[in-house]
Amino acid sequence: MNTVKVAIAQYSSVHLDLPASMKKLEEIIRKAAGEKIHLLVFGETWLSGYPAWLDNCPEVAKWDHEPTKEAYLALRKSSITVPGVETAKIGELAKAAAVNIVIGVNEIITSGKGSGTVFNALLTFNDQGDLVNHHRKLVPTYTEKMIYGHGDAHGLQAVETNIGRVGGLVCWEHWMPLTRQVLHDTAEDIHVAVWPTVHERHQIASLQYAFEGRCFVLAAGQLLKAGDYPSSLSISDGDDPEHLVLTGGSCIINPRGEYIVSPVFNKEGLIMAEIDPDQRIKEQMTLDTSGHYQRPDVFNLEIKKDRLI
Repeated sequence: MNTVKVAIAQYSSVHLDLPASMKKLEEIIRKAAGEKIHLLVFGETWLSGYPAWLDNCPEVAKWDHEPTKEAYLALRKSSITVPGVETAKIGELAKAAAVNIVIGVNEIITSGKGSGTVFNALLTFNDQGDLVNHHRKLVPTYTEKMIYGHGDAHGLQAVETNIGRVGGLVCWEHWMPLTRQVLHDTAEDIHVAVWPTVHERHQIASLQYAFEGRCFVLAAGQLLKAGDYPSSLSISDGDDPEHLVLTGGSCIINPRGEYIVSPVFNKEGLIMAEIDPDQRIKEQMTLDTSGHYQRPDVFNLEIKKDRLI
């Protein structure tokens, strides 16, 4: 197989502004098309913004706090349905650019069972514009539990694309051992690890995943300024509005668990690399956690793939 050109779109979205974020998304995809990118990756809930204010605004934890409710309302209103108008548009853009896209979104259920629930979701589109995978984060992390529902294993898989099998996990799912093994068993060539910021511990998890899974890892972070918080919330003491709360840290890792592109902090841009898919096969000679380094006679892993909502 020929080399594959991959990229992480390390940009801020327009926080909690869905139309403006969709416009920026279109611009980024067109830029990636000009670079002849085969796979383009965006960070956790990039559309339309990771709620970093859950951890960084001191008043959020107050019970029955109206400004926090206003922030939650803004997040709900900027969330998307899957499938929906926005996913159709992203599919059109992917097809026009001939690029596979993996993007984190805030997803909302608008009718029926689970109506009103917001999920931290990860969507995969192939280069023909088809939505080929829809994963919902299994367990919202810490303060995320205030706003997100629990996901399921329906989308816990790698999917076939024109550049190989692509899978992904969201943030702290990378510290769930069985979740990792399920994805390893789906034969990922390229793994997408989405985070708010890929700080030191997230780097360690991403490097470990690449080594353990013998796959390429694109660890995607994003940027967010304190001044972009919902207007109802105050900035923490000492924070300048221009201060970056989310600082990126995106990187690209090979199947030996080594950086191809070291972490990039504090600036927007496409973080690109060319990868050789055959390197994954070479590294499986010494470690293959779903093959000769697996003991199915000793361990039995079952997974419930039903969509819960």
